[in-house]
Amino acid sequence: MRAGDRLPPLEIPVTRTLIVAGAIASRDYQDVHHDPELARQKGAPDIFMNILTTNGLVGRYVTDHFGPAAVLRKVAVRLGAPNHPGDTMVLTGSVEEVDGDTAVVRVVGANGLGTHVTATVTVTLPGAGS
Repeated sequence: MRAGDRLPPLEIPVTRTLIVAGAIASRDYQDVHHDPELARQKGAPDIFMNILTTNGLVGRYVTDHFGPAAVLRKVAVRLGAPNHPGDTMVLTGSVEEVDGDTAVVRVVGANGLGTHVTATVTVTLPGAGS
């Protein structure tokens, strides 16, 4: 692992099921994450993914790349364009810095509307700095 290393892109189909299941799993029962009509009444074209689901997908992307020994130390996300059903989010990442067995990874998730998420993930890889 070196600064400048790129993670391979990961395409995630944004399905209605993914959005609703993520909201339920994170106990986020806001109607905009499961009720299309109420989401439209509030100005959205359809339901949209919640931040906790996005956070989990960003974390999964990093740990899938670095393997089961990887430990997430910090995940900071900023949301942009919403993820609606029928779109695809493509996650990309790059290692920004490395200090011993700890790396800082910049992750960007984009969909058909633009950038959905930008994130900075601090991950530790036991034994990587030895």
